Amino acid sequence: MSEERDGHDRPRGASSGSPPGASFEDRLGAARRRQGLAPLQQDADGGNSSRGLSPPQGNALGMGLRVGVELVSALAVAVAIGWYLDGWLGTKPFLLMLFVVLGGAAGVANVWRLVAPPKPRRDQPPPGGG
Repeated sequence: MSEERDGHDRPRGASSGSPPGASFEDRLGAARRRQGLAPLQQDADGGNSSRGLSPPQGNALGMGLRVGVELVSALAVAVAIGWYLDGWLGTKPFLLMLFVVLGGAAGVANVWRLVAPPKPRRDQPPPGGG
């Protein structure tokens, strides 16, 4: 009725896609390729052989999405807090307006921290000698 399984929850004799004596790195690389997660490899002419975005494009896209999420989430949380407090205290619409301004400022502050150049650490001398 039920088939016998090995310790990896596969039917006995089923192949995992890589030879039984393969090293961990070989098996991990094969699994990443099957899932489409293989790292980008450079061609001889310097281009990427895999499909997708180049690293700078992917970096810019990720940064753009993160900026949008930071702004929208800060504003959404602030609006929710203002709406709730207005309903609870009966001060409509004053706290909502206040928290919209505070949420916008918090979102801009988060984005500013995200894109600002890193501050030098105190234990390191400033660049250019010192």
